Amino acid sequence: MSASLFGFDTAAIAEERIQAAMRRGEFDNLPGAGKPLRLDDDPLVPPEVRVANRILKNAGLVPVEVEQRREIALLEAGIPGIGDDAERARAIERLALLKLRLGARRSLALARNEFYRQKVMAKLGG
Repeated sequence: MSASLFGFDTAAIAEERIQAAMRRGEFDNLPGAGKPLRLDDDPLVPPEVRVANRILKNAGLVPVEVEQRREIALLEAGIPGIGDDAERARAIERLALLKLRLGARRSLALARNEFYRQKVMAKLGG
């Protein structure tokens, strides 16, 4: 689902601007063009977490946060279709618990990563 700004689909606007820039050739000579992206080296992720994520990836698993986000998305999509009130209530409680855990995990990650914490605080004006 994309955001709407003044009745416009912002994702569609962004996509059209990207396509127009591609037609003008603005992306043709970028550094690294045609080479695979190195997504494993995220500088905002602490080194010990990067190592753990790489081990999980090599084992065919995903980090807990990714699994929680997947379950949250499934619950959010499925709750409207649940007819039984008790079952819907359980699903809503599970959704709230997952969102709470995900928020706590983010807070902990923020506390452990001083660089990221400073960036967030600067953005928030604190």
